[in-house]
Amino acid sequence: MKEIKIVDQTLRDAHQSLWATRMTAAMMLPVLDKIDSIGFDSVDLPTGGVHVDVSVRFLKENPWEKIKLLCKGLSKSQSYGTIRNRSGTSFDVIPEDIPLLWIERLIANGLKRFRMYDALFDQGIIINQLKYAKSLGAYTVGALAYGLSPVHTDELYAEKARELIDLAGVDALMLKDAAGLLTPDRIRTLVPALKKVMGDRPLELHSHCITGLAPLVYLEGVRLGVDQIHTSIAPLANGAGQPATQTMVRNLRGMGYQLNVNDALIDEVGEHFRKVAIQEGKPLGIPMEYDAFHFEHQVPGGMQSNFKAQLEQAGIYDKLDEVLNECVLIRRELGWPIMITPFSQFVGTQAVLNVLSGERYKVVPDEIKKYVLGYYGKLLAPVEPNVLDKVIENGSHKIALKPEQPGAGVPALRKRFPNMSDEERLLRHSYAGTQVDDMFATGPLKTQYSFEKPVMRLLTELIKRPKLTRVFIQKKDFLIDLKN
Repeated sequence: MKEIKIVDQTLRDAHQSLWATRMTAAMMLPVLDKIDSIGFDSVDLPTGGVHVDVSVRFLKENPWEKIKLLCKGLSKSQSYGTIRNRSGTSFDVIPEDIPLLWIERLIANGLKRFRMYDALFDQGIIINQLKYAKSLGAYTVGALAYGLSPVHTDELYAEKARELIDLAGVDALMLKDAAGLLTPDRIRTLVPALKKVMGDRPLELHSHCITGLAPLVYLEGVRLGVDQIHTSIAPLANGAGQPATQTMVRNLRGMGYQLNVNDALIDEVGEHFRKVAIQEGKPLGIPMEYDAFHFEHQVPGGMQSNFKAQLEQAGIYDKLDEVLNECVLIRRELGWPIMITPFSQFVGTQAVLNVLSGERYKVVPDEIKKYVLGYYGKLLAPVEPNVLDKVIENGSHKIALKPEQPGAGVPALRKRFPNMSDEERLLRHSYAGTQVDDMFATGPLKTQYSFEKPVMRLLTELIKRPKLTRVFIQKKDFLIDLKN
């Protein structure tokens, strides 16, 4: 009986997909020991760019302190994290030694396992990063971002998998389907193509439930040789997130596979986050209806919610479908970039600008011009010539037509910010102005979470209402009468 292992996404991708990455350390830590005892092979932690960004700018939590506490609390499951090619935690090209310093400090703070990916498959830099992490004792996973286009063939994926094995010596490979585009039909050809070149290395499968197909994709993938699946504990599952751990465990056991996880602890963790969601007004994951249009625009679920909010704020919510259709055109014109960070953000921003300006590529962000010029790596397919001309003409003329790769960055970073830790230096490199100071000003990381009594919760919500003049609550002998 083959054992299928689980990579838990509850503390990372689940709330990134469902809660706009707004899960605090205080929400995580009360159940960390239970998560560690469930029997997961590894637990994915909030180490990527969006998590660091939200921690600093919105949650006002020191991401290094958060990561250190989470890693310290995981003694039975491997702590897992992500590094994204040459952009690190930003959307721009940065010196190659900056991401290496991130890797070094993440390992120093307790991270045991890394995956790295390059969405263009120009893998030279991530191969160096994987080798560096491996030299520091980390378990390395080469991630292959999944995209649906004429250029993303099974042959391409097999070739890139072989590169990661031969040149980086990765311990495992991962098929990373951030936009939830995999189907049972495609997995039947893609997994055998990968397993053919992988030898005995494990294959991880990561997808999202945006089209409702991910649970079926997982079951078929396991049948074909997938060794590990990425899931989230319901109710922080489904929707734009991953398949639910509870459902996948039940179905795979029914198919005859062994999953050595503690079902009771899974349910206890799920109940904790259900209560947190209710108290914080956060959504609970529900199954999504099948949407064929998603396979055309391929916009990840989190970005779709951002589109809706931005367009509604601008008073043009009715243009959502126009923006999504624009994404379809832009992907084709720009050589089929995979809709994954950072390129999903690039395409989405250009689509909104095209719709709002009324003229396509009249306004061109710096990142789009750098993309077409090859700053982020060699493109898998050429940009359409007329679009290339518009981007170059309308983009910033300060951007050199020939990519200029930055030199070493760490020595200058240490000189610019003396008398502080490398962790703080990395944050100040990434965030301008007072953002890091504002984060530190909030004080120590909050690690305790308390559930309010229903009546206190009611009063808290009522007080927030600006025109409230009186609160009157009575139940038998219990009476509250508050007047402004």
